Amino acid sequence: MKKSSVPNRSYRVADQIQRDLTELIARELKDPRVGMVTVNSVEVTPDYAHAKVYFSLLVGDPEQTEQALNQAAGFLRNGLFKRLHIHTVPSLHFHFDRTTERAADMSALIAKAVSSRAKEE
Repeated sequence: MKKSSVPNRSYRVADQIQRDLTELIARELKDPRVGMVTVNSVEVTPDYAHAKVYFSLLVGDPEQTEQALNQAAGFLRNGLFKRLHIHTVPSLHFHFDRTTERAADMSALIAKAVSSRAKEE
């Protein structure tokens, strides 16, 4: 196997995990602590043993949701076993992704700076 094909496979596996997890969380996870979750990205270790899953929320408590998703990781991993056709399905580790939150804060700061400059002129 060529070395250049290994990272591509890793990205494809991570992408497929992201798509399948999105569907599994929305359709099969019945935990009331998990609201409208968006799976932003998945990083898979080279040996496929672990996957960091970064998510954001439209509504809900990030810490409670992260705790609920990590408690449901075994259930979700089992769901991935049925969908993915790979030898090893990684252990899932969920992390709240504050990127969209930070982006919204930055946009608000920029808008505030622009409006204060407009008032000065």
